[in-house]
Amino acid sequence: MAKSRFGRLRVLLLWLGLVFSFGIHAADGGWAQYKQRFLLPDGRIVDTGNNNVSHTEGQGFAMLLAVFNDDRPTFDKLWHWTRNTLYRQDIGLFSWRYEPAKAEPIADKNNASDGDILIAWALLEAGKRWHVPAYLTSSTQIQQALLKHTVIDYAGYRLMLPGANGFTQAGSVTVNPSYFVFPAWHAFYQQSHSPVWKKLIDDSMTMVSRMRFGKQHLPSDWVTLKANGQMVPASDWPPRFGFDAVRVPLYLYWDKADSLSMSPFATFWRSYDRRATPAWLDVLSGQRADYSQNKGMRSVRDLAVGDRGPLTNHLNPDEDYYSASLHLLAYWAQRSQL
Repeated sequence: MAKSRFGRLRVLLLWLGLVFSFGIHAADGGWAQYKQRFLLPDGRIVDTGNNNVSHTEGQGFAMLLAVFNDDRPTFDKLWHWTRNTLYRQDIGLFSWRYEPAKAEPIADKNNASDGDILIAWALLEAGKRWHVPAYLTSSTQIQQALLKHTVIDYAGYRLMLPGANGFTQAGSVTVNPSYFVFPAWHAFYQQSHSPVWKKLIDDSMTMVSRMRFGKQHLPSDWVTLKANGQMVPASDWPPRFGFDAVRVPLYLYWDKADSLSMSPFATFWRSYDRRATPAWLDVLSGQRADYSQNKGMRSVRDLAVGDRGPLTNHLNPDEDYYSASLHLLAYWAQRSQL
């Protein structure tokens, strides 16, 4: 009997060892694929679906993924390129876009708030994980610059503009709800305890809850907020729940939003066969894309609907930069809730 129990214990220990080994491989596999496809030796992430340009969004996504995968050498390489190439001393934020094929790669010096948020969030998490005060200092400086240059009070809301310049008009402002990176904002609030972040979070949550356009009650990629508080899809962009707004449920889920907040997204996506879900919906006309979501968008769909169980992080061979980024971020968002 004792010999039998020992044999069973040995088998169990071997099985646990295999599971543990597989878990480590699974956790690292997607990140290794991501680096191989999109990371250049100098630390620049290339957007393979957009003429191989680079932008602060991509640098921020990759810096976060490096922290989640405990990969400090890659993090340092990413941060070095971002800081040395895109940083603007005058406002303490980053030029949003780098076009390597052009004579002047940084023609548009404006920032993109979501990229700045992601970079600051990654630095905050890296500083805590690896005990590096310089990362924490840099994160704090970027946070303060965001509050100074992009956060305003308008129409009864405290909101973050998509960039320091170009988003205020006579009688309205333009916002992008996918730039409301709620888990990052909560991390900033937990670090600083500043009431400015708390009000920004609360008011932005209220704004998203009121961006219920069309029959499906979904936000559009870009939204105009009028001086009287009315919100409508922005006229300078197609009125779509699409490639930008798909990040809204991702960040809501990551921030542990209640089921009521997630309900419009889950209801919309449940109405389609999972692999035939249109990539975008015109929230005003009801017109739908004639092609389906990519793998990354479908991963966000799976989070919102909650019908697929644990997500995998193995990238498909045909995934471009944006699909792969959404895919891995959804994977880590789900892991953060476990």
